[in-house]
Amino acid sequence: MCIQEAVKATLFADGGSRGNPGPAASGAVLFDEHGAVVETIGTYLGIATNNVAEWTALLEGLKAALTRGVDDIAIRMDSELVVKQLSGAYRVKHPGLIPLHAEAKTLLRKFAHVDVRHVPRKANAAADAVVNQVLDAQRDTSPSR
Repeated sequence: MCIQEAVKATLFADGGSRGNPGPAASGAVLFDEHGAVVETIGTYLGIATNNVAEWTALLEGLKAALTRGVDDIAIRMDSELVVKQLSGAYRVKHPGLIPLHAEAKTLLRKFAHVDVRHVPRKANAAADAVVNQVLDAQRDTSPSR
């Protein structure tokens, strides 16, 4: 009999919108169980709300973790809304967030163990930095008006 060891990782995810709605980006940083960065994902989302950006960051991070074979994931986000909606403490009312929530719940079921926690903004600095890098790069490449 072979006992397979769990592949553990921690996902920090963040989203941001400059305008809300406005230019938005998602950022996710996946760390292995030793604290080394194994993947960084940053995506420009166009015009979107902060909440859409937060949910998108979570989804992108979960997909990256699954692709890497992670089955034990710790999720850390500074979005109280997303964390509480995931736990069921808050209902998902906005029509634009319902499909994102549903997709996240589907992805989360693929992990053997999930631990989701709200963290202060400063504890989510790595993911926040990715969001700002993406938004700054987009601003720098946009044509002048």
